[in-house]
Amino acid sequence: MAKNALTRYVVDSFQELRKVTWPTRNQALKLTAIVLGFCLFMAIVIGVFDGLFNAGYKYLLSFS
Repeated sequence: MAKNALTRYVVDSFQELRKVTWPTRNQALKLTAIVLGFCLFMAIVIGVFDGLFNAGYKYLLSFS
């Protein structure tokens, strides 16, 4: 019984993969560029906030 269920699962998986509309090369490149650009932007934003918090923390420590 497990073999039959496993076989049905694999066959159904391949049937679903045939229905997928894959992006073209240009679409994939554009979407990859968008994701990398967003990651770079967020890294810069987090870096700036980290620097500000670090400077504030050092400023607060200077009082003690």
